[in-house]
This record gives sequence, structure tokens and C-alpha cells, in this order.
Amino acid sequence: MILLVFGTRPEYIKIKPLIEVFKKNDHPFKVLFTGQHTSLIPSEALEYIDLKVNIKNGTNRLDSIVSSLMDRSNIWTQDVHQVLVQGDTTSAFSLALAAFHRKIPVFHLEAGLRTYDMNNPYPEEFNRQAISKIASLHFCPTKTSEKNLCRDNVNVEKIFVTGNTVLDNLVDKETKENNKIIITLHRRENHNIIIPWFENIEKLAKKYQDLDFVFPMHPNPNVQKHKNILKSVKVVEPLEYNEFINEVANCRAIISDSGGIQEEASFFKKRVIVCRKNTERVEGLGIFSFLCKEPDDLETLFDRVVELPKISECFTCPFGDGHAAEKIYEIIKDL
Repeated sequence: MILLVFGTRPEYIKIKPLIEVFKKNDHPFKVLFTGQHTSLIPSEALEYIDLKVNIKNGTNRLDSIVSSLMDRSNIWTQDVHQVLVQGDTTSAFSLALAAFHRKIPVFHLEAGLRTYDMNNPYPEEFNRQAISKIASLHFCPTKTSEKNLCRDNVNVEKIFVTGNTVLDNLVDKETKENNKIIITLHRRENHNIIIPWFENIEKLAKKYQDLDFVFPMHPNPNVQKHKNILKSVKVVEPLEYNEFINEVANCRAIISDSGGIQEEASFFKKRVIVCRKNTERVEGLGIFSFLCKEPDDLETLFDRVVELPKISECFTCPFGDGHAAEKIYEIIKDL
């Protein structure tokens, strides 16, 4: 029995194709929900959840996640023989470590992403490097990710380039171009500078009145408490995933600090201004994504990006072809 772990909406979206392929092939699995994004998780996910862990409140959120997940005997029943964790959250690291302590093999989905900067993104860069030390199998989205793991002395025979499962959800979706600029900002490293980000986004919305700036705002209070700055931007509640993906598929461009959106946007040949010091998804830089390291750089970069012609059909998405889950299943089905 393989245990699939998720706690956030992006994690669910990326394990959903695996759930579907396991069900189709009658492969035994259980799903553990660690509960970080309770209000954002699609209702469809609820039917798959076999186990749930509640994160205790404490003085430090990251400490609380680790302590809440490390000692849960109800997770580790005798029929759990493998654990698959996705990405780089603290909950993924905690469950990987707990499995390692019990000598249960860990499979890492979306392995090998690196910035080699422990503060950007924080704490994700530590989490994914630590999981790589623990994991028995590493499912990489790209050849660059594979090279990173080889650089970190991971056994090459345990590394598989499969593409990113998030793209499996996007196959056959139509894409057009309207006049919307979609915005998402929520990452921990931007919380202390969210005001200048918002001020510069508001400046853009006033300057480009022919464009509709739409901001489905993350519920994190560190983001929400400054939304009044955005008077010329349409601030809306978080969208259901399918609705959000339709917005991405049909927008003019995106301003975001998200990792996953860089992958989804490139699949639809949309450009993303990435509001971060650096990105672990370097494969799309200069074509699909453009790094904006400081809020005050946003206007100049946006002026340039918004005038670029449409991305040529000759550029393919560097993060996979939309069939990653089937490739992963073929690797683990007989283990």
C-alpha cells in the first residue's frame, strides 16, 4: 500500500493525476491530508481522504507542522509500505522524515528543484534538499532537476525524468487571449514587502487602464490585511482550481510568486512575471517567465513583457507533456 500525502491545494492538484491512474489500475493506495489549505481544497478531494492530521497551534507555525506530524501512530499501519510526498512543504519534509525513521521507502514527486539559496524560497529550499537525502525514488519534472540531483550525489539509478504531474490536468484545455492580467502573491518571503508589491501593482493598473488586473487573493492574513491598497485592481476571493486555470489559459499575462503557475502558464504559452529573488524553475526564463527581484523593478519589466509578441508555437513547455502520472505508475507498479 502506498500512502499519498498532501496538505495544500497545489499539492492536491499535483497528486490528483496519480490518484486517478492508481484507481484506473486498481493499485492500492491511501490518501493523507495534513490540512494546511482546508478552505482551498476542491470538494472532490474529500472523497479520497482516508486520514487527516490536524496541525496544532503554536508560537511558530513551522514547528507546529513538524511536531503535529512526527508522532501520529495512526498513520503508520502495517499496510503502509511506501510513502509519496510532493514538492517542498514542511509537511512533506515531516512525513518523509517520519517514514524514514520507520524505514518506509519515500518517493519524491517533483524532485530536484533547486535555487541553492536557503532563504529563497524559505523554508522550501531546505525541505526539498532534505527530502532528497531521504527519498528512495526521485520523480523529476525536467532534465535540469535530474542534473541537480546528480550534483547532490543522488544515485542516478533512482532518478526518473517524468515531467510534472500538474500538466496532466491541462491536456486538451483550450487557450485564447483576453485583456486580463492575473495576479497571485502569497509566499512567505514576500510578506515583509507585500506593501511595495501592492503599491507597484496598483501603479500598473492605473497606467494600463485598457487591461483588467484581477487578483484572486490568498486567504493568508499577511496578504489580506493590505488589500485596501489595491483600488484599481479587481480583488476577488480565491477561485476554484478549474476556474482559475481557465483564467490562466485565456489571460494576457500573469504577475505571481507561485512556482506551479510558472509551469501551468508555460503549458498555455503565457508569460509570467515572477516576483521573487530567484526561481527553481529556470527552464522557462526568458521565454515563458521573467524574474522581478524587487517591487520597484515591476513597472519597467511589465512595460517590456506586455509588448512582446505571442510566444511562438515552436517553443514547447519545458516541464512535461501532460502524461507524467502514467510514466510514474509504470515505474512503481511492481515495487
